[in-house]
This record gives sequence, structure tokens and C-alpha cells, in this order.
Amino acid sequence: MENYEKEILKIDKEAVREITFSKTDVLIDEDARKLRNHDLHRAQILGNSSKNKVAITFEAENRKAYQIETTIWCVGSQFITLKGGVCIPIQSIAKVD
Repeated sequence: MENYEKEILKIDKEAVREITFSKTDVLIDEDARKLRNHDLHRAQILGNSSKNKVAITFEAENRKAYQIETTIWCVGSQFITLKGGVCIPIQSIAKVD
């Protein structure tokens, strides 16, 4: 996941509501998916305990890459939830820093 090579557009968290997400996972490799899940749970703990923000890189249905900086409030089985009730499908997330 470290070698993400697409051009990334940084956006505000509120703009996520306007994005249509793909129905397929952006990560093909199973090890990369496991690492993503680990990084999401780590970011949730940091966000809930010390309000630390992370950079989340994700892809839209049109395959464009976006990045937001925010705290993750909850990691579910299919979505993450951010402050204000903004949700992102886990399968659309390419990288968590």
C-alpha cells in the first residue's frame, strides 16, 4: 500500500458525501487488505483516545483518488465512520497514514 501511484486530490471531509464509491475493492492483494484493516483499527484507537488525525486515501467509482485528514470514530465490517456521520466503504480505502 505504500507505493500508491495515482494522483491524489486532497479534499475536505464534508466533500466525501458527494462521492460515489466503487462496488469492488481497490486492493487486490489479501495481505494489503489485512494491513489496511490493521491500520484502520489503529487509527480508530488513536482517534478515540487522543483525537489524532490520519490521512485516508481512497478511490471513487470513477477511479480518481482522494485524500482527507480526519479522525476515525468507528471501524465496522464494511464502513468506517468519521466525525459528523460521514462514512467511507472500507473496500474503497487504499491507504491509511
